[in-house]
Amino acid sequence: MNSYDLSAAITHRVTTTKGQVQVTEHPGEEPAIVMTHGFPDDSRIYQHLLPELQGRRAVTFDFLGYGKSGRDATWPLETGQREEELGAVLGALDLDKPVLVGHDIGGPVVIRYALANPTKVGGLVLLNTFFGDSPTLEFPEFIRFLADPHLAHLADDVIADPSILGWMLTFTDKRLNPGPPNPAGLGALAILPQFYGDQTQPDSIAAIRAWTADLFPAIAEQNEQIATGELAALDIPVTIAFGVNDPYLNAGVAEHLHELFPRSVVHTIADAAHWPQWDQPAATAVVITGT
Repeated sequence: MNSYDLSAAITHRVTTTKGQVQVTEHPGEEPAIVMTHGFPDDSRIYQHLLPELQGRRAVTFDFLGYGKSGRDATWPLETGQREEELGAVLGALDLDKPVLVGHDIGGPVVIRYALANPTKVGGLVLLNTFFGDSPTLEFPEFIRFLADPHLAHLADDVIADPSILGWMLTFTDKRLNPGPPNPAGLGALAILPQFYGDQTQPDSIAAIRAWTADLFPAIAEQNEQIATGELAALDIPVTIAFGVNDPYLNAGVAEHLHELFPRSVVHTIADAAHWPQWDQPAATAVVITGT
């Protein structure tokens, strides 16, 4: 497999109104591909995909509170904060109509950014994500637990207990990543550090609690945007690509997105679950670079 010359990667610290965002840029041909992550992971979910994008300008970044980005934001999450972070990255790198890739909760971020700034976006690629209510939409049990305001105190106690937290994360990993546990897999690389921290980053507990607390209010806001007809009127290319083995953000959710963006193109990625960019990077790269 070809890979980027890591020495050619450029690291940026981009200032936003809430703190500094860590950005990694790989030089290459335009238009740039800008990739967002969801919760509770970080930009390392694209580690397998980046070599497949050889030759294209590719940008990944960690949202505030995650990965190597700043931890000095004031929580709770404010409406539009994640879109502002994305906009700050695009502006700092002076990107002209990039392709925005939204995965998981990063999907609503790129969609809302494109709706507000349609002339600044060259296209959207939506990977195992959602927007608004969908008849088949499910969230991992742990995420729903964290998002329920009635269970906030219990959730705080669970997160504070390493043994119970570990059991919850293992349960979720088994559902999202079919097959035997992989100590070198995506979970160990990009998810566990958000909860426990590691030698390169502190934990992301405050950011996780803030973003999950905003989940259902944000979906209500997305439903209001859907009702206005904004999504159907968006005049940029939209590609929807879903790993077929995702038990939560499933084929029905992909179809719902296609209904919201009637001119969109839908791809299914075989032998992939919630993170097709990790499970099947070559197939995912074909979809993204074709946008």
